[in-house]
Amino acid sequence: MQAEPEPKVVDARGSYCPGPLMELIKGIRQEPVGTVFEVWSSDRGSAKDIPEWVKRAGHELVKNVEEDGIFKVQVKKMK
Repeated sequence: MQAEPEPKVVDARGSYCPGPLMELIKGIRQEPVGTVFEVWSSDRGSAKDIPEWVKRAGHELVKNVEEDGIFKVQVKKMK
C-alpha cells in the first residue's frame, strides 16, 4: 500500500481574510485532482471560511486544527 504524499503547504501566516483562501484557490487551480493542500493561517477566520468554500466548491476537508495559534486546514482536490 502506498503512503499518502505529503500535503502541499500554502503558508499564508500573516495574511488576513480572504488572503489564505485566495492562496488555496490559486494552488488548487495548478495541481491535479487528488492533491492535498495544507493551508497555514494565523487568521482565525480561515478555520471557518476555508471549510465553507471547500464544501461549496466540491472538494474534501481532510483536517481543520489549531496548533500554537496557527490554523492548519487540509483540503483534498476532488475535481
